[in-house]
Amino acid sequence: MKQKKAKKKSSKASTLFLIFFVVAGLSLLLYPSVANYVNSLHSSRAITSYNDALAQLGDDAQQAMLDEAHAYNKKLFDDGYTLILPEPRKPSYFKLLDITGTGIMGYIEIQKLGVMLPIYHGTAEEVLQIAVGHIEGSFLPVGGENTHTVLSGHRGLPSAKLFTDLDKMTIGDTFTIKVLKEELTYEVDQILTVLPDEMDALNVVPGEDLCTLITCTPYGINTHRMLVRGRRIDNIEEARVIIVPPGAFRIPNYIAIPAIGIPLLFLFLLGLTVYSHFKRPKRSIDELEQMLRKDREKDDEDEEEETEEEDKE
Repeated sequence: MKQKKAKKKSSKASTLFLIFFVVAGLSLLLYPSVANYVNSLHSSRAITSYNDALAQLGDDAQQAMLDEAHAYNKKLFDDGYTLILPEPRKPSYFKLLDITGTGIMGYIEIQKLGVMLPIYHGTAEEVLQIAVGHIEGSFLPVGGENTHTVLSGHRGLPSAKLFTDLDKMTIGDTFTIKVLKEELTYEVDQILTVLPDEMDALNVVPGEDLCTLITCTPYGINTHRMLVRGRRIDNIEEARVIIVPPGAFRIPNYIAIPAIGIPLLFLFLLGLTVYSHFKRPKRSIDELEQMLRKDREKDDEDEEEETEEEDKE
């Protein structure tokens, strides 16, 4: 009887361990896809909220904000562009182009990579975990001669795609930035890999309107920086941004397939485990009574042996 109970406990423990192992494994497999989808949903909502706030601003208010941004850029150029924002100028910097009070100044779409991401002031880690950050000392992303905007994004995060596929960009590809009523299209004309302290490629080119996307490389090692620079061109009709409302956000196949298939596999394995554990051959009443009788006889024999051993001692 004791051996039977021990076997039952061992069987239950094995079943629980198997279920735990399957759940843990599925959680690890699903986390990147689910987390990236949640982050994409956040980006979509942030951009939609930005456009909702933009729709409530009149043309005059938008133009006034753009004029302030252009004036800021001109002063940045006249004072000597160094990519380092002096501390006294930071309060005014964070107020410019912030129409929602959340720090979002616009958004970027890279059609080739299938990403559309909010652009926030600064490159604090909480920004780079969910969106693209505007390097504080660079020019605001409103275009104009003698400007060079620099946008930074992470790659390789398990929770968000962001600039993970930036290495797929090639010369001639385009990306679009939307800030207030302005839509700026840039064509990639230079791709460099440099050390973190090699920033000469981010300098102003006289007469040019430039924007550089920067991320870490090689993938997962991050010892260098990849600089994908775009030169301002006329807008391309096909490159116009189309905002997808959060309620209609399309789940990509690379998320949908594992998100649906893996839980189904888990349910199948769980059902198979439960079935094999509880499905036992049916026995007649006589067979059950005979088994119980044998168990009792076995227990009696074990007790007699234990008693004899104790008497000998």
